[in-house]
Amino acid sequence: MAEARRARGDGGRTGTVVRLPVRPRPAPAPRDLRLDFFRGLALWLIYLDHVPSNVLNVATLRNFGFSDAAEIFVFISGYTAALVYGRVMRERGVIIATARVLKRVWQLYVAFVFLFVVYLAQIAYVAQRFQNPLYAEEMNVLRFLDEPDVTLIQALLLRFKPANTDILPLYIVLMAAFPVVLWGLIKRPNLTLGVSLAVYAVARLMGWNFQGWPAEHMWVFNPLAWQFLFVFGSWCAIGGLDRLEPVLRSRIAVGVAAAFLLASLLVVLSWSVPALEGLVPDAVGELIYPISKTDLSLLRFLHFLALALVVAHFVPSDWSLLRARFAQPLVLCGQHSLEIFCLGVFLSFGAHLVLVEVSGRLLTHVLVSVGGIIAMVALAALMSWYQENEKRRGPDRAAGGSA
Repeated sequence: MAEARRARGDGGRTGTVVRLPVRPRPAPAPRDLRLDFFRGLALWLIYLDHVPSNVLNVATLRNFGFSDAAEIFVFISGYTAALVYGRVMRERGVIIATARVLKRVWQLYVAFVFLFVVYLAQIAYVAQRFQNPLYAEEMNVLRFLDEPDVTLIQALLLRFKPANTDILPLYIVLMAAFPVVLWGLIKRPNLTLGVSLAVYAVARLMGWNFQGWPAEHMWVFNPLAWQFLFVFGSWCAIGGLDRLEPVLRSRIAVGVAAAFLLASLLVVLSWSVPALEGLVPDAVGELIYPISKTDLSLLRFLHFLALALVVAHFVPSDWSLLRARFAQPLVLCGQHSLEIFCLGVFLSFGAHLVLVEVSGRLLTHVLVSVGGIIAMVALAALMSWYQENEKRRGPDRAAGGSA
């Protein structure tokens, strides 16, 4: 008996165990479903825009203003990155947060390599199967077929990118620099945003961009310009949105934003509607054109800000419709953005193939567009189901290990 008591380590006494108080970790803030909803919407719009000559493209954002789904995707990516890794940096320090960000960068890079290889195989097979080299030329992979060894190395360096994949290398570069940016946003948020704005302004003024391949090509999404939108999204998540709260609640600000959106709509319509062809005076046109997507024209940025202001004013974070059944497909796609984007690239080329080789009727346009979105939702639902299943199995595995 004495041996048993000694083995217990209580010296034969049966007193209670003294436990040191543990500081409870603050509960995470409830998930803002607006981020998932609108990122999912951006992925759907990107898919539709990536299908050449798709009739349903007339309903996408790029036909109603200066900005499009790319701005939504980049802004929300910066916002969510600051939410996730900002919490880690505050609680566990710079080193742990940096390690986690770089782990994400590696995942994004592996996804790009996988996308590159499979996408090229898809295009090369189709070009040979239908004896049509225009597919390879249209998707910007003709150089790969001529010089596969050099092209592969340039792709691994993120300098060569097939059509419709450009936003992923942009995301990789922005995330690779994010540990420094995040540290600055936590320590000096306004100064960091100011530095980002200065880089944006100088890059546009000097014409700086990342070199692509072949040498005459530049990056479609200039990281030195698009970083400002990404950093601005992160700044909003770190605390900037609280500073902007008076603006978001201001009816005057919302009215000005709505007027700007209407003006941009008329300008965009003047490009394709003959009756509005002379709407923009030549003097104004010299000031606003070109509205560059590559360098994130100031008008594109302002259009996105106006759109975001109106949406944030009328769609609160606790909006009940975000949890409605009709919104769930968008939310699911937004929660698995990387995988859904990659699938959308494959599907967009497949849809283009169907429209060219099978039928170009309106019904076919609708079927390939809706069918692609259904496939994206199905993959997102499958991944969500798998994640939930793994969470349920987690305690069981832990119990089995301790037994």
